Amino acid sequence: MSDEHTSTAVEPGSDEGPTEALHETIAAFDCTSGTLHRWDGDELVLVASVDIPESVRTRIERIPIGKGMAGLAAERMEPVDVCNLQTDDSGVAEDGARATGMEGSLAAPVIGVDETLKGTIGVAKPERYEFTTEERERLMAVGRRMFANDD
Repeated sequence: MSDEHTSTAVEPGSDEGPTEALHETIAAFDCTSGTLHRWDGDELVLVASVDIPESVRTRIERIPIGKGMAGLAAERMEPVDVCNLQTDDSGVAEDGARATGMEGSLAAPVIGVDETLKGTIGVAKPERYEFTTEERERLMAVGRRMFANDD
C-alpha cells in the first residue's frame, strides 16, 4: 500500500466512540474489518469490532495474553501480522480466525506513554497482503492515540 492511498495519521475525535474511531482506522489502512481490545489483568477485553462475524466475535470477547494474533501482539509488545489467514500454518493465528474470511491481517499492541500495555488494535483485508514496517508502526501510533486518556 502506498502512502498516496493511505492517510499517514488517524486522529480520533474527542467526542468519537471506539467503534467510530475503529471504522476510520480501518478505512485509513484500506482494510475492511478490525478489532480493538483493552487490557484487563491477564486478558484482552473486546471494546469494538467492525465486520467480524458473530461466531468469531463471541470467541474474541476475552483473549488471554499470548493467544491468537492480538494476544501474541500484547505478549510480545510488538505488531504481529499474517499475509494470509486462510493458509497460515505458523500457529500465530487461531483456527477460528479463518471464519472471518480475511487474509491479510495485522494486530498491534497499544502501548501507553508510561510504556505499559493498554490493549491491542487489529485490522484485516479480504486479500493476501504483507503489511510494511511503516504500517505496523502507524497502527501502534493510532492505538496509542485511541487510549491516550488511559495514561
